[in-house]
Amino acid sequence: MTQHPAIIALLIASLTISAMMLYAGWYGKQILAKWDLSSGSELQLTLERRTYLISTILSYTLLFQILSLFLYIFTADDLHTLFTGAMCAAGTLNVNSYGYPTLLAKTFNCILAGVWLIINYADTKGYDYPLIKAKYILLSILAVLVLLETLLQFQYFSQLKGDVITSCCGSLFSSDKPSIAGDIAGLPHQFMEPVFYSAMAATAVTAFVFYRTARCGYLFSIISSLTFVISVASLISFISLYYYELPTHHCPFCILQKEYGYVGYFLYATLLGGVVTGIGVGALMPFRSCSSLAKVIPPLQRKLTIVTAALYLLFTTLVSYRMLFSDFRLG
Repeated sequence: MTQHPAIIALLIASLTISAMMLYAGWYGKQILAKWDLSSGSELQLTLERRTYLISTILSYTLLFQILSLFLYIFTADDLHTLFTGAMCAAGTLNVNSYGYPTLLAKTFNCILAGVWLIINYADTKGYDYPLIKAKYILLSILAVLVLLETLLQFQYFSQLKGDVITSCCGSLFSSDKPSIAGDIAGLPHQFMEPVFYSAMAATAVTAFVFYRTARCGYLFSIISSLTFVISVASLISFISLYYYELPTHHCPFCILQKEYGYVGYFLYATLLGGVVTGIGVGALMPFRSCSSLAKVIPPLQRKLTIVTAALYLLFTTLVSYRMLFSDFRLG
């Protein structure tokens, strides 16, 4: 099973990313301990040159980390034909106990990687490296999480057995199944629809307030994060039903398939992009008072706010269009 080209690509990518993160983390530890911009010592000059190299390496490394999430989901969906009972990625990920933990780890690391790239971009615009310690603390945390993700992914792929009978998505995401997925699928649409649209409206309002007044930045970041969670729950609860036009099919993975125009990838990309830029606004809030970034962070935050609002609006428009013009109706 591990000889599948996509699996080999994922394993090699994870090992490479982990190696780069360890390399960056090692020098990041030195930077945290010995960084002194007021010093003109040889060590300080070496650290300054090293941080340029690390930033360049990590910019590409974390980009691959983000893309690996979508490759992982695509691979899981592509492998479903090899397992009895599986109809999409939902069944493949359920073949052993490591599939879904790996997916959650990749999703969380994808978001953290995006936030780190935002902080790093802001730091490169300051002449005195004002965010150097903050970004390397975050990098140290991310390095540990990426290593954990790599171990989970290896366990998942190494323990894939073709003779395993797995559950189909209809069983896993059934409102009658006593599980987290089942509980989310069982949430009534009469409750989730107003919650979903209220969350999107709250994100839009706080985005407008922050863009115009530079206030409520933390509130906007928190609300955009909650909107991400609510949107994923809404996809399972009621949005997916309109794409499948079936009242009992709550699977969040089948919409990734060709039969539905691969629309799931686009929907998830808009949500991930929105939550990364939304959290990025909050992550930059403590550094607005830095003199070297006084003219950098405010306009950057406004751009991130626009991106968050635009991506969430696009997601809302796509699902609303489907709900309005589908022949399917929920009672």
